[in-house]
Amino acid sequence: MSSCDKSCGCGPASAGPEAAAKPLNEGTWISKFSVPKMDCPSEERMIRLALNGLQEIASLSFDLSGRQVSVFHEGAVEQIATKLESLGLGARLLDTQPISPESVSANSANEEQNASKEASTLKILLGINGAMFLAEMSAGLIAQSTGLIADSLDMFADAAVYGLALFAVGRSAGMQVRAAHLAGMFQIILALGVLLEVARRFLYGSEPESMLMMGIGAVALVANVTCLWLIYSHREGGAHMKASWIFSANDVIANVGVIAAGALVAWTGSPYPDLVIGTVVGLIVLNGARRILALKA
Repeated sequence: MSSCDKSCGCGPASAGPEAAAKPLNEGTWISKFSVPKMDCPSEERMIRLALNGLQEIASLSFDLSGRQVSVFHEGAVEQIATKLESLGLGARLLDTQPISPESVSANSANEEQNASKEASTLKILLGINGAMFLAEMSAGLIAQSTGLIADSLDMFADAAVYGLALFAVGRSAGMQVRAAHLAGMFQIILALGVLLEVARRFLYGSEPESMLMMGIGAVALVANVTCLWLIYSHREGGAHMKASWIFSANDVIANVGVIAAGALVAWTGSPYPDLVIGTVVGLIVLNGARRILALKA
C-alpha cells in the first residue's frame, strides 16, 4: 500500500480552484465594455461593423442608457477590445465572465426576433429621412441657407445609418465596411462643401430667406417628430431603435435651431445666425463621417 498522503499533488485531492478554473482563451464568455461616446445609431452601427468580422463573436447586446456593450464570444477578449478601442469612442473593458452556450443561443435568437420586427420601421425611417434630405437640400439652395443645407446632411446621415442597417443583413463584414465607407465619403464631401459655402458667404455675403428657412425647418421638425412616434414603441427594444430614438430626439433640437436661426435672420436682417447654425451642424456631420471612414473590417 502506498504511503502517499497526496500532499505532493499526485492525486485528485490536489485539484484546487486554480486547476478547475477555465483558461481565458477557452470556452464561452460575456465581456462587458463601457463605451462613453456611444449615443447615436452611427456609433452603434460602427461597433457592429467593427466587430462583425470576428468569427469568435456569437452576438452583441447594447445598453444605450448605460453606454455599455456586452459581447458574447468564444476565446480571448483581447482582439475584441483592440477593435473597440480603435473606434475612438472611449471603449473600456469592464469585466469578462463565463457563460453557458444556451445563454448565448438565447441572446442570438432574441436579436433575430427584434431585427425582424424593426425592419419595417427602419424602412419607413429611411424613406422619411431620404425624402427630407432631398427637400431640405433643394430648399436650402433656393433659400441661400447654409443652415438648411447642413440640416439636410444630418437627414442624409440618418438615412445612411438606416440604409446600412438594412443592407447589412446577410452581408460579409468587408462588404458592410465598404458600403459604410462609401456613405461616409459622400457625407464628408457634402459636409466640406457646406463649410466651404459658409466661408464663401461669410466673405462675400448672402441673403438667406428667413421665411423659407422657418417653413422648411418646421417641416423637418414634423418629420423628425414623426420618426420619434414611429420609434416610440421600439425604443426599449433592439439597440438600433434605442439609438434611433436618441438620434431623432437630437435631430429635433437641430431643427429647432434652424427655425430659431431663421427667426433671428428675419429679426436682425443679418445672415450670421444662418451661418452659425450651418457651421455647427456641418461640423457635427463631418465628425460623424470621419468616424465612419475610420472603420475597418
